[in-house]
Amino acid sequence: MSYHDSVLLKESIDALNIKPEGVYVDVTFGGGGHSREILSRLGEEGKLFAFDQDPDAHENTIDDKRFVLIGENFRYITRFLRFYGVKKVDGVLADLGVSSHQFDAAERGFSTRFDADLDMRMDQKSELSAKRIINKYDEKDLADVLFLYGELRNARVLAKTIVEARLNGEIKTSFQLKEVLQRFLPKAKEHKILAQIFQAIRIEVNQELEVLKEFLNQIPDLLNEDGRLSVISYHSLEDRLVKRFIRTGMFSGEPEKDMFGNTDEPLKKIGKLIIPTKEEIKENNRARSAKLRIATLK
Repeated sequence: MSYHDSVLLKESIDALNIKPEGVYVDVTFGGGGHSREILSRLGEEGKLFAFDQDPDAHENTIDDKRFVLIGENFRYITRFLRFYGVKKVDGVLADLGVSSHQFDAAERGFSTRFDADLDMRMDQKSELSAKRIINKYDEKDLADVLFLYGELRNARVLAKTIVEARLNGEIKTSFQLKEVLQRFLPKAKEHKILAQIFQAIRIEVNQELEVLKEFLNQIPDLLNEDGRLSVISYHSLEDRLVKRFIRTGMFSGEPEKDMFGNTDEPLKKIGKLIIPTKEEIKENNRARSAKLRIATLK
């Protein structure tokens, strides 16, 4: 089984419009599929920096003098690029979400398929785990997580049920959590509801939306004049943030207009939304919800 099957591989790299001598960043290295495709299009003078905070991904590092793998969260993209003397780049790729490996490694606790410790940490050094959220968050905070990040309408009753259940002992594993919530999991919808619950907890554990916002806010100052941003997202919460930032340079509200009615958005979109073909989805089911958006400086 491969570590991770890269989604929209050709489309997302084509979007970067790679210059052989350019400097590029893959902020979600994972199995290295996108990075290897970028390197195949770079000349000898080109450079590729990649980010991944997950130690498992570092086993896939690429032995190439043009390549540098940085073992940190991509929210710190500007800081670490400057450490390497890089202030501007020609393109940035982000393949958001969880890698196939993280879903398939039972002990990581990302998947609803396995009975594993409630972990879900992409950064194994982090103190905040799924187990801590389930057992330590108060009822209101837990309900907020389930509602905001899982878009679950019954978030309050789910949170109440979890809080009551943990009075009888710590909820340690994914199957224990599933058992606690069993009455809210009708057979026809069990997988969908569990996926929403796990998504909500995972986003909170890894601060995924905050990380995405911090990352996007740095892009306008990081890109060269004709540089490109290529972002693949997998659920509506991510995609809305990416779409909105490309359109307005903001995550909420509308940009202010000057006296002539003009606004000053930093980015502009390139082309239309790109989604996987039926053939790709057939070969890799995890591609089914992927959306690719491309932007450059305005």
